[in-house]
Amino acid sequence: MRIFLVRHGDADAEIPEGLGDEARALTAKARSNTANHFASLSERMGPISLILTSPLVRTVQTAQILSFSVKHEGLLRAHRCLLPDMPVGAVEPVLTEHADQNLVLVGHQPSMGALAAHLLGMQSFPKPVNPGTVIGLERTEGENPGLKFLFYAAPGQQVVDVIQ
Repeated sequence: MRIFLVRHGDADAEIPEGLGDEARALTAKARSNTANHFASLSERMGPISLILTSPLVRTVQTAQILSFSVKHEGLLRAHRCLLPDMPVGAVEPVLTEHADQNLVLVGHQPSMGALAAHLLGMQSFPKPVNPGTVIGLERTEGENPGLKFLFYAAPGQQVVDVIQ
């Protein structure tokens, strides 16, 4: 099992009139930049079984761009466990339910950084989780089952294979 934690791309600062923060969409520049960023990670990520996203507009758009960029033909679903105000433990039942699948979880910050730290058994994640960042994790079996760090990929930066 591989898990890819993705923070949504840059969203428009303006809240659409008559709507709330949940309706903010990605900027045009973010749509282009995240598509290129995700396409560059496609081979590294490998096949994806399921993409789960927060139901907010900016995360759904990011998930759709990622799905297209990595040529994912499977399911893409919104899930409330990825809403910005949910505790990191809310995702545990989802991970258990899909333990044999490669998952992408598209959410918000500080949730994605906190979730990465939680899953890796760290106090805090040591890298900034900027818009469009992808954090790759992989389940380990054997004597020390758990999750191990695969890579950290922030847009416009070199991919990092080791964190400290």
